[in-house]
Amino acid sequence: MDFLRIFSENSGNDGIKKRPIFNWNHYIMLSFFKKNPVSASSVILLVGLGNPGQKYEKNRHNIGFMAIDQIAQEHRAPSFRNKFQSDMSEASLNGVKVILQKPLTFMNESGQAVQALSKFYKIPPSQIFVFHDELDLEPGKVRFKTGGGNAGHNGLKSIQAHLGAAEFHRIRLGIGHPGHKDKVHAHVLSNFAKADQVWLESELRALSDHLPLLLDGQSEEYMSKVAKDIQGQA
Repeated sequence: MDFLRIFSENSGNDGIKKRPIFNWNHYIMLSFFKKNPVSASSVILLVGLGNPGQKYEKNRHNIGFMAIDQIAQEHRAPSFRNKFQSDMSEASLNGVKVILQKPLTFMNESGQAVQALSKFYKIPPSQIFVFHDELDLEPGKVRFKTGGGNAGHNGLKSIQAHLGAAEFHRIRLGIGHPGHKDKVHAHVLSNFAKADQVWLESELRALSDHLPLLLDGQSEEYMSKVAKDIQGQA
């Protein structure tokens, strides 16, 4: 169907050309595309934040990487390849093309990699979802947020600066606050404790299991399902 064809002309049996007929269905569809340019791209970008290398692999700061790895494994994405300053893979989830990205620029420069990849694939901020550690949430708590500030998170700050926009989505994964700002650096760059493993494994599975809800725009339902699964293992 040609959605750009708004007017049609018909000729009757008498050979007299009738007045153009306005097609409301075509007009509504055209208006939708004009007002929602993000529909031009059907690709969703899922970004996990962290630091590259075995040294940082199990750090609290790398919980975003862990989430992306779980999603890749569970949904059988192809092996990650090095491109756009990232480890990246592609998959189709419920008919939606999804790109999985783990920036290799180190946390503070994550925006370089996100900007490079999103520019190449023409992915707007509204179709970018970032999984990241969150000091202001207790361990095992997960929240969804679109736009707004970055609460001092250097990875988010870098992404916002390079995209020139804050309206990307964030999946905030609580790691707890050490209690004093002087302890933050050591806290985020330390490994999760053994006692954290039960809720952590449950959280990562839940983030992946219920991902189709997030891709379908049902962020509240996604958060509800994830929280329920985590609580069930607490």
